Amino acid sequence: MESESESGAAADTPPLETLSFHGDEEIIEVVELDPGPPDPADDLAQEMEDVDFEEEEEEEEGHEEGWVLEPQEGVVGSMEGPDDSEVTFALHSASVFCVSLDPKTNTLAVTGGEDDKAFVWRLSDGELLFECAGHKDSVTCAGFSHDSTLVATGDMSGLLKVWQVDTKEEVWSFEAGDLEWMEWHPRAPVLLAGTADGNTWMWKVPNGDCKTFQGPNCPATCGRILPDGKRAVVGYEDGTIRIWDLKQGNPIHVLKGTEGHQGPLTCVATNQDGSLILTGSVDCQAKLVSATTGKVVGVFRPETVASQPNLGEGEESESNSVESLGFCSVMPLAAVGYLDGTLAIYDLSTQTLRHQCQHQSGIVQLLWEAGTAVVYTCSLDGIVRLWDARTGRLLTDYRGHTAEILDFALSKDASLVVTTSGDHKAKVFCVQRPDR
Repeated sequence: MESESESGAAADTPPLETLSFHGDEEIIEVVELDPGPPDPADDLAQEMEDVDFEEEEEEEEGHEEGWVLEPQEGVVGSMEGPDDSEVTFALHSASVFCVSLDPKTNTLAVTGGEDDKAFVWRLSDGELLFECAGHKDSVTCAGFSHDSTLVATGDMSGLLKVWQVDTKEEVWSFEAGDLEWMEWHPRAPVLLAGTADGNTWMWKVPNGDCKTFQGPNCPATCGRILPDGKRAVVGYEDGTIRIWDLKQGNPIHVLKGTEGHQGPLTCVATNQDGSLILTGSVDCQAKLVSATTGKVVGVFRPETVASQPNLGEGEESESNSVESLGFCSVMPLAAVGYLDGTLAIYDLSTQTLRHQCQHQSGIVQLLWEAGTAVVYTCSLDGIVRLWDARTGRLLTDYRGHTAEILDFALSKDASLVVTTSGDHKAKVFCVQRPDR
């Protein structure tokens, strides 16, 4: 458990009084209310210290048993077999699109689904803590704030809601354009989201002060806040990449044309210190970008795709695309997952393909285990797999879903994997191994 203050880590984060926000109807200039001398330690996290978040209640009332410890019978699907999971959360009535774990304790999950519902529940036994009610469309984004006191949910129509975890009360909501992605700031109660109109929105929660970053006239398909908390990288449907200054509100770098992608971006990732950015697209390329210079320093493409003849416009995106990517924290390695089921491990030092691991069906997402060279993948065949990136060897797999896995999350200590699926279930797998 991590209970220490995050304020020290946020010393370099720009104070929000220097950020210009606007509301629904008018421009709002956020100004310093205290005329005293500036404090160099002021930052986004300290800006919100006046918000009093109580400790999470020990006792929860009105719990519902939306969980089962045994495999369920009668689930529609073609992947019947053993169930390796420890807990199954079964309150959703349609496909479960997203999952996130609370970063402070890693004891709670929030899931959102096609049933227009989102739930916060406990990993140890699947007990429901509360429903994030009020959505009218599929909930595709959900996540906890950096200190686990708030949880945000967003649906496809662009309705975002934030709930205070300990009181289970809604504290903020906003209707933006059709939602593409959403992410909390790493050290402050600040929420970013990208929408289909090309805008990236930034809000202070719960007071709702707002700022927008206007992109091209096409969806902002993916985004990520850099570790310094001062910048964000956003990818767009037209293949462009923008690195935004969150303080000034302007793009520091814009990559387009041959520097950008030749198709919509699908995913972005950064390394631990934020010096490198990895972008993926339906053009099957993963580009390595220097966050400092905004220059492309490497382009990765799997050999099986590179050897194919050139396809007409639109054909390539249907046959394959980059679906997920990420950096290893202990070795200069990057992993790229493709829709055709290829997991490619690239050596960043030599910019060469180190291993190519094949799945039976398309990869949906990948995650690196912190502090090791183990990469996790989930795929359309409903299986979670663990790979040793040093050797390219499959370490183990975990089964239990009867439909495709749509999202998954990994606990900090790599003891649990939580998955969501088209079979209307979320599952908790215990993956801690003595030899790792």
